[in-house]
Parts: sequence; structure tokens; C-alpha cells
Amino acid sequence: MRRHLRAALVAALVPLIGIAVLLFARPAAAASLSQVTGFGNNPTNLKMYAYVPDRVAAKPALLVLVHYCGGSASAIAGGNGKDYLTAADRYGFVVVLPEATRTEKCFDVSSPQGLRRDGGSDSTGIKSMVDWARARYNVDPARIVVSGFSSGAMMTNVLAAQYPDVFSAASAFSGVPAGCFATTNGSLWNSTCSGGNLIKSAQQWGDQARAMYPGYTGAYPRMQLWHGTTDTTLAYPNFGEEIKQWTNLHGLSQTPAFTDHPQSSWTRTRYGATGTRATVEGISIAGVGHALPMAGQLAYAISFLGLDGTTTPSSPASPSTPVSPSTPVSPSTPVSPSSSPPVTAACTVTSSVSAWSNGLTVNLTIGNTGTSTINGWSLGFTLPTGQTITGGWNATYTPATGAVTARNASYNATIAPGSTVTAGFQATHTGNAGAPTGYTLNGSPCTAS
Repeated sequence: MRRHLRAALVAALVPLIGIAVLLFARPAAAASLSQVTGFGNNPTNLKMYAYVPDRVAAKPALLVLVHYCGGSASAIAGGNGKDYLTAADRYGFVVVLPEATRTEKCFDVSSPQGLRRDGGSDSTGIKSMVDWARARYNVDPARIVVSGFSSGAMMTNVLAAQYPDVFSAASAFSGVPAGCFATTNGSLWNSTCSGGNLIKSAQQWGDQARAMYPGYTGAYPRMQLWHGTTDTTLAYPNFGEEIKQWTNLHGLSQTPAFTDHPQSSWTRTRYGATGTRATVEGISIAGVGHALPMAGQLAYAISFLGLDGTTTPSSPASPSTPVSPSTPVSPSTPVSPSSSPPVTAACTVTSSVSAWSNGLTVNLTIGNTGTSTINGWSLGFTLPTGQTITGGWNATYTPATGAVTARNASYNATIAPGSTVTAGFQATHTGNAGAPTGYTLNGSPCTAS
């Protein structure tokens, strides 16, 4: 890989790592990463690490989590991939973390060997890791998924194309289409692709992916794609090219079946199905560069991948079905309104609404104006008539209409005196785009502003 471009990748990601550590810091779990050796065919000498929660489901899901250029298994596990491990603690799934050992610490998504099923490069070694984990932990074969960031996102696309009979779903943050980085000169960097200048038809992209597993006629994994509009490391046009590829692989139109804005800077499009586990989903984030994922985004990926449960997910939900993409709660430290009597609260709630034709997002800032620390909170409020919650962050929301209760996530259960926490949700509306009313915190009325 070209040295200055590698440096650009690392420079873009180093600040993110530090920020992510702050954003996603949690109390240490009992489980930890462990290195696995002798896991099978490993032609490029990758390292394998596994995260196995203390309570593994009887037939667990398996997540392959792939790091960025310059990264490592421990860096992604302790930084911007931490929420995946927190979810593993709650839902009992196993996480496999490949680690690149070449100098650049990037994955091979460029060589002819790397772009062919069982071709003898990184993807071959990662498939061996999957096989090892399946045998050891009685993994549910219908719930093997993959996610990655940057170089890991590119590998996510490649793995989903090469092993569509293995992976059921994938989530790629700031990547490129499978095969976009192809080279023939031994380099692992393709500047035409990274610059967003490799434009093809949907059919061409689909054919390029199909060529990685010739003769395969089965279904391809569901795919979730994320990209920032100001990304200059792996330029934003790659987002549209990825959508072309995966809609083509699924035989879908590139016209979205559903579009919404989970947050004011996000545009989410769904193809094929319209619910939480759509066939293809794209999330474009305005004004963001090569810095994904950011706070709260992995919660949406966890739901899309079907990891927020202990059994095979049911069919995709409709867009009106409420989802709760807040960060999962560890089973060893459950936070529930019924687990202990809530502390009576003195509180303020500040709300801000961003609305469009038939939808809106509401951001809530909850303040503790009392003298005692609140450990575990439930915020009650009433939605205006015609509003229905379709998703949320930093809390769970039930029911979807009328008098709603928002309950804390594991990481924001405590509100010290004089401190605040933030949460929010998206909703549809039929004309009334007003803010909620009647706020109460643990049963005590709050001052609204």
C-alpha cells in the first residue's frame, strides 16, 4: 500500500479511536478477548481472537468483527466496536476478531487470491476462524454475521460476496463495493476506488461479486451500509456503488421502498423490505468524514444483524413497528425498573424537534436537579396525537404511541445531582409534529423547556 495513503487512513482513524474510547467506555466485563491458535487454514498468518461472554446462548449467533487499517483486535474491541461486545454479554453470542499482521495492518481486498472464494488470502483465514467457532460453540448457522470499519468494511463486503452461504447479514461502515479495490500489481491500495472514481452499473457490480463464487445460485446476505458524505479517505460515491451492488445481488430496484431520517443528519433508505431487518439498508450521514461508527450507531447495526435476541430473528418488521436500538444491557448487571425501587427525582427535560413531511426526531436532555444520585430511571411522557415511535437511541421506548415510558440503557442509568443524560427517538406523524408533554422521571413531574 502506498505509504502516504496508508498514513491518511491512520491519521483519519487515530482521533476516532480516542473519541470512541471515551464515548463507549463501560465497566469491565468478566469476559475478555482470548487468542486462538491452530484454528485451520491460515495462508496469510492472520491472528484470531475470540470474545466469549460468560453466559453463552444454547445456540448462539456468531459475529465476525473486522478492524480498520492500522488497527487490531484489541483496539476495535476496546474502542469503536465496544458496543458489540456489550451486546454479546446480554444476548450470549460469540464474537470472532481477525487481526491483520502485515505492516500496514490492513486486510487484503485487492489481490486475485483475496477476491476469490477459498483463494488463499485473508478471507480464507477468516473463513477458517468461522468454521472453528461454529464447531466449538454450537453456533446457529442461520445467525452468522459480519461487520467492519474502513478496511474491515471492505472485507465485510468481500466476505459477504465470497461466502453468501455462510453469512446471513452484514454491516459495513465506510467501505467500498466488493472487488472495487482489485489490483494486479501487488499493491493493496487502489486510488481510483478510494477516490470514488470507479463507477459501474448495478449489473456490473453484481457480476463482479458473483465472480468471487462462480456457479452459486443461492441467496446473498442482507446488507447494511453506512457512509459519511465528507469522507475523503474512502470517498462518498462508494456508498452509492455499494448500494448498486447489493440491490443487484438481491434482484432489487435501486429505488428505495422506504426512506426516513433517524437523526437529523441521517438519511436512511431501505430496499426490498421496509422494516428493521430490511434486505438492503443504506445510512448516509451528512457532514461526517472517515469517522464511523459514532455514538449510538452500532445499536442500529445490532438490530439489523439480528443480534438483539437469543434465537433466529423473525421476518422483518414493518416501519411502524417500534424498535429499541439502544446499547444492550449486560446480563450480569441488569437495569430494570422492577429490579429496585426507583429514586424519586427532581428533574428538568429539554426537548428539541426536527420534523419533515411525515416524520420527526426528538432529542431529549434529562437533568437531575435534586440532591441525590438517580440510579436507574424511567422517563414518562405523552406523544401528540398521530405520532408513532419507530426507533430510538440511549433508551428503550414502550409503547409506540400515547403515554410512553423511556427506560435507561446500561451505560446511562446513573444521573448525578446537577448532571444530565441525553436520549431521543424518531417517529412518524400525521400533521402534529409537536414535542412530547407531561414529563415525569421515576414518577415525579419534571419541568419542561
